[in-house]
Amino acid sequence: MAHTLWKLLPESDKPLEFKGAGALVTRLLHNRGITTAHAAEVFLKADSRLSIDPFSIPDMHPAVNRVYKALLSGEKMVVYGDFDADGITATALLVQGLAALGGDVIPYIPHRQNEGYGLKIPALEKLRKQGITLVITVDTGITAFAEIEKSHKMGLDILVTDHHVPLDELPSAKIIVDPKRTDSTCPFTEFAGVGVAFKLLEALLASNRRDDLISNAIELVTLGTIADMSPLLSENRHLVKTGLNLLSRTKRIGLNELMNVAGVDKGHLTAETVSFQIGPRLNSAGRLDDAGASYQLLVTQDQAQAHALARELEEKNRERQRLVADTYEKARRQILEDGAGKPILMASDADYPPGVIGLVAGRLADEFYRPVVLVQIGSDICRGSARSIPEFDLMSALKTCHHLLTRYGGHARAAGFNVPTRDLQQVQKKLRSLAEEQLTGLDLRPHINIDAELSLSAFAKGVFEDMRQLEPYGMGNPAPVFLSRKVEVVEQRLVGNQNDHIKLKLKQDGVVWDTMGFRLGNYMGELSRHIDVVYSVEVDNYNGKGQLRLNLLDFARSY
Repeated sequence: MAHTLWKLLPESDKPLEFKGAGALVTRLLHNRGITTAHAAEVFLKADSRLSIDPFSIPDMHPAVNRVYKALLSGEKMVVYGDFDADGITATALLVQGLAALGGDVIPYIPHRQNEGYGLKIPALEKLRKQGITLVITVDTGITAFAEIEKSHKMGLDILVTDHHVPLDELPSAKIIVDPKRTDSTCPFTEFAGVGVAFKLLEALLASNRRDDLISNAIELVTLGTIADMSPLLSENRHLVKTGLNLLSRTKRIGLNELMNVAGVDKGHLTAETVSFQIGPRLNSAGRLDDAGASYQLLVTQDQAQAHALARELEEKNRERQRLVADTYEKARRQILEDGAGKPILMASDADYPPGVIGLVAGRLADEFYRPVVLVQIGSDICRGSARSIPEFDLMSALKTCHHLLTRYGGHARAAGFNVPTRDLQQVQKKLRSLAEEQLTGLDLRPHINIDAELSLSAFAKGVFEDMRQLEPYGMGNPAPVFLSRKVEVVEQRLVGNQNDHIKLKLKQDGVVWDTMGFRLGNYMGELSRHIDVVYSVEVDNYNGKGQLRLNLLDFARSY
């Protein structure tokens, strides 16, 4: 029996007529909702035709006017960001962009442990004493009601740029640039925080386009967009495809040092490289304590400092990996003891590191295919982080508990919240009730959309290279997935530090394929001589191989 639900996408009864790709690629395009030759060309080229008018985002005109007023009058500005890779890259992008336009601007990224997420009154008071009059938020601010209200009394103007889902009302800031506002006419709303910051910079440069600033900014947009798992569709696709090319020859000495330390092959830079090698290292500093090292790495012009910062982030990333592994084991054990078959899974502990519980919740949600809520218990305040599945909207669920929460925000699939410790049980009870109401009776297994059923021999004669036109892959544009039946298993073994991966040799039509099944080690005993396999095809660049291999996603015994 398969471990996931296999959904073979139907073939189109009206095949796409497009001369720029073969039959398999046209089917893949159809599976992604692309049904005309023009749409296919634009998607595959991923060029500037995907760009969106920045002034279609609410409040962009007043935002540009307010920033230029500050630039012309020499006001002191601060870009106030978040401590994850999205917020860090957004902060660096706007600070560098505004400085290049002559602005008097500094960054501010709060300390995760000492201050926590979002705008904080003590930080705003300190900035005001430094002479700051304009605060531009990036990747935060859309739910900072009390902080923005109090900032007005301090003499601060707050210009919010954010990409998170607004609540039913907006805070009292006069300017709120967020494509997800209910009154938005922006044709694409899924920018990362750094993407919204980029659109502000683009709007500022509308009458004086600076290609050097745009190129430098697109590098940062690429890093933050991929790290924040924003969908690689519409303009995000254009920005990331352009940015990956720019990053392969970046002049940012900090990024070059980080890629060297991480063993990144710049000649084969992909969205996956950013997602699994660069992004986690940029995130590591903010997850553990202070994101300042990651910010400095992006902006430094000093070679020695760049090398030292890259080494520091490498060490922090190793510590982050250790914390994730330890917290995962503890939370998983708690969930199993409580019963992993429940509609929503919850675990709490006073010792959970707040910087990694989101990562752990995501891993557990993938493993059990349930929404997962992990809570670090404090004496007065508890910090929660949740990850979900498509069938359960976290933000809608948290809205029903808003009267109990001191802060919450995020997206349908990922959210965070703070709750007074005395009210934690009430929140947990409400979330359980909602999950039982919405999820009971559903087949809660992850499903895999399969693009086509074919023989392994189908990838001969340049078909894989033709498929690569669909890159970059990521959220919203996953790597194509295929099904092949009655494939012979000729070799099998466990690999990995904990024997949690399967390495196979699979044979069909006289051709043998190297195959990796990541995190499928527990299913080794279910292998038989002939199996049906669901997989993607990828290039194995380990040790410079450059050979095709199969990435096994699931399998079942052939009958």
